[in-house]
Amino acid sequence: MAAVSGLQRGTAVRRRSRRSTHEAIEGYLLISPWIVGFLCFTLGPMLASLYFSFTQYNVITAPRFIGLANYVRAFSGKDLLFYPSLARTLEFAALYAPAGVALSLLLAILLNRQLAGVSLFRTLFFMPTLTPIAATALLWTWLLQPDVGPVNYLLGQIGVQGPRWLASEQWALPTLVVATLWGSVGGSRMIIFLAGLQGVPQELYEAANIDGANWWQRLRHVTLPMISPVTFFLVILTAIAALRVFALAFIATNGGPDYATWFYLLHLYNTAFQSFYMGYASALAWVFFVLVLAFTFLQFRFARRWVHYGGQKES
Repeated sequence: MAAVSGLQRGTAVRRRSRRSTHEAIEGYLLISPWIVGFLCFTLGPMLASLYFSFTQYNVITAPRFIGLANYVRAFSGKDLLFYPSLARTLEFAALYAPAGVALSLLLAILLNRQLAGVSLFRTLFFMPTLTPIAATALLWTWLLQPDVGPVNYLLGQIGVQGPRWLASEQWALPTLVVATLWGSVGGSRMIIFLAGLQGVPQELYEAANIDGANWWQRLRHVTLPMISPVTFFLVILTAIAALRVFALAFIATNGGPDYATWFYLLHLYNTAFQSFYMGYASALAWVFFVLVLAFTFLQFRFARRWVHYGGQKES
């Protein structure tokens, strides 16, 4: 009997093993399109660009290995636009990221109230995010045209001399910040904030009301700590998106006037596809990758001071 029982157990184990193997094979087959796409269109090009970053390569001739010369060129100041483009990108991120997160949170708080017509307002705020970036650039270029644009025309009707907006070195970058905010404030960032707000237990607000807390105290001591993980997630995504600014400036200003909106990715694009310095452009791409990685790491380090998970600070 013991031998028969052992044989049955062994058979059952082999069946479970074969079933697990079949399930694993099915799983790998289901995700194989993603794996192939990742290897061919993400990891492969990344490794190729890493190699090209150590070469002199112009697409036409074969790559020639030159070691760290491309990186030396960037950091030594031989590229006169490297540091200015990086500085303008950081300036754009410093203006856009805090304003974008704060305005999205404000809209989410306003739309979290049970008021008549709130669904309509949610839809209206979300609609600008459906506008293609090219259409957004053309729309704002027309609205802010210095001479015949509607905005300056209306300002002129009340006796105000409107600035030259995108044609002005002083106003071009802030104008792009406003245009980017218009197209992103009511989008996915607001929706994620709204979901986070709806996850805050109502019992906490009721307890705060009993203790006599006003709306600001409830926001500061209840709402913000409870949604801090959501806020941290959105701060990271918004900061990365701000550092990757490209399309709006490329279409609306092409880096002008006088390089006032010459952002880092615009500099990278022109280096690669206008000048065809692919080796140097690859080096610029990897410098940007490391900078974004370091910036994200610093955000994780500072998050320990204010991000709470389940009522506890991040350890």
